[in-house]
Amino acid sequence: MNIPTPVFPETLPEVVITTPKIEIPIENGAKVSALSLSSIRAKKALEQTSKAVVKEVAHLPTEPFTETDMLLQWNKYAQRLGDKGHKIMESLLLINDPKLKGTTIIHELPNEGSKIDFESEKYDLMGYLRGKLHNHDITIEIVVNEKMDARKAFTAQDKYNRLNEINPNLDLLRKTFDLDI
Repeated sequence: MNIPTPVFPETLPEVVITTPKIEIPIENGAKVSALSLSSIRAKKALEQTSKAVVKEVAHLPTEPFTETDMLLQWNKYAQRLGDKGHKIMESLLLINDPKLKGTTIIHELPNEGSKIDFESEKYDLMGYLRGKLHNHDITIEIVVNEKMDARKAFTAQDKYNRLNEINPNLDLLRKTFDLDI
């Protein structure tokens, strides 16, 4: 079996990775005790030289969006979690419809345990919604309501009504193609 040898172009740019050399001023070239004032100065100098560059927040998109857009992306995210096997988180997302107040999404959960489970996935959800809705001002507020009644769609008609609330064009689609529920 004849395996061809890879040919590399000679014009590839050379990649050089350099790490910054951190020099800590030490008096008289002597070692610094961990308990001395010199070590505190050395630690401060090290912290100042190793600070990370912070991306300016002003350039992130903040496009307006509607509650319908938010609900559509919310449900898509829940579907993705369900497809991955994260059924508990999917059910927490679909337990009821979140409400939109400005750029704050308010989601009611039935108990503190649900809130703790939701908190573990909250930042991934916010990242997803910020990307899909092109608005980085989105925040999620969780409200625990012990007396909350969970609305669940059991029949095909209930599911259709729920989807029709999210996107009223669904009824137009059903009528255009003469579809059954």
